[in-house]
Amino acid sequence: MRIKSENIFVFCLMLSINTIICDFINNEWLLPWLESGQSQRAFADCNNIEESIVRKIKGKREYRIPVETLHKICQARNLKLSDFFKLIENY
Repeated sequence: MRIKSENIFVFCLMLSINTIICDFINNEWLLPWLESGQSQRAFADCNNIEESIVRKIKGKREYRIPVETLHKICQARNLKLSDFFKLIENY
């Protein structure tokens, strides 16, 4: 007797690290900032980045955020990069 095995493929939606980082920044920091009545430009200034970067972070297309940009944002928030990655670990 021969048993025929079937392969079962499971596909998981895996978000890229860039998407996770941008979603976190957008949802946790940018949107509350904007909802409080402050401008996107002011957010950029307070986080030591250009407003065009803010637009890319909140945009629909995936933005490959440079480490330097992430470092600037973290510095402005008195946050170590290692602590930032701990924040997004389970995001």
